[in-house]
Amino acid sequence: MTTAVLFDFSGTLFRIESTEAWLRAVLDAAGAAPDEEEVADAARALEAAGALPGGAPPVRVPEELVGLWRDRDRSAELHRAAYTGLSRQVPLPDPALHDALYDRHMTPAAWTPYPDASEVLGALRERGIRVGVVSNIGWDPRPVFREHGLDPFVDAYVLSYEHGVQKPDPLLFATACERLGVDPRTTLMVGDDRRADGGAAQLGCAVHFVDHLPVADRPCGLRPVLELVG
Repeated sequence: MTTAVLFDFSGTLFRIESTEAWLRAVLDAAGAAPDEEEVADAARALEAAGALPGGAPPVRVPEELVGLWRDRDRSAELHRAAYTGLSRQVPLPDPALHDALYDRHMTPAAWTPYPDASEVLGALRERGIRVGVVSNIGWDPRPVFREHGLDPFVDAYVLSYEHGVQKPDPLLFATACERLGVDPRTTLMVGDDRRADGGAAQLGCAVHFVDHLPVADRPCGLRPVLELVG
């Protein structure tokens, strides 16, 4: 019998906005009015650079950023340095925009929950199944959950930057199970990264993967969780 479900954050329960929407929001806030073609070109370059946390990974990580990229989720400082370092590979009208872009991605407005997230989390709560969020991340996503009405369904957040440990290290999953007061062998981990989220299997957790797709393309990807928990 399943007693708890652990969920990843980005690409599992929520999806970050597109790179172009991210860039446009920051340019609008800064009062910048660049040419449409310039915006599209810059967005494509930022996407290739992997500068948007939660977005596409870098096509290539610059040699000077390899160490930061590897350890980016171990602390807030490393996370910001890694992603703004990638962003700065792309020229923008004002250098201050790189930090503004990073700040934008931490706002609730930059994230959209998958259409069935509330339904699935609510059903788990009704069944008395504990819920945890286990994320490789460099900032606190709790405000995102609160703004979108999902925080009441979450019993514990275990975030890599708060522990200095990244998935797939089993310590992060073990910490979540301990906080929830459950046995890993009766716990299901749900995520979109087979390597990172698959680390839960080392503890004896069952693991279920979802596809990291745009919100419109994955309207019911979480519903199989309800069948898995019985």
